[in-house]
Amino acid sequence: MTHPGTLRGIAIRSAKRAPMEELCDSEILEDAGVAGDFGRRPGRSQVTIVSAEKWAGACAELGVDIPWPARRANLCVAGVDLEPIPGRQLSVGAAVLEITGETDPCYRMDQARAGLQAALRPDARGGVRCRVVRGGRIKIGDAVTLLKDA
Repeated sequence: MTHPGTLRGIAIRSAKRAPMEELCDSEILEDAGVAGDFGRRPGRSQVTIVSAEKWAGACAELGVDIPWPARRANLCVAGVDLEPIPGRQLSVGAAVLEITGETDPCYRMDQARAGLQAALRPDARGGVRCRVVRGGRIKIGDAVTLLKDA
């Protein structure tokens, strides 16, 4: 195990294309990802995570400060080497997630800010997608720890 990072944010959407709603705490469910998040089901993309540091890098490249929920990810973490290595596991609060790959930024990023989609492409700045290994309660400030490399 490595030095833990921190859960900085939690967000869900109530419907397709709905704005992201920030939460202080939530439950990660084995069959549905973050409780209340629209359209999640078992599979490779139950939970999406963006690195606060990589998000800041994309914003700095554009010379703007955009709130992280514009990325439309479920979780924002800081202080963790968040690389898209399939099989790598991390704990977030009481939950355990397994990285299944990189989250590719889509055209909706340019709706938030022109050029954001391109700024998120290098260095996996768009984040990672995960499947739930073990559900559990999470809250902002929880430790985020890499458990196992692939």
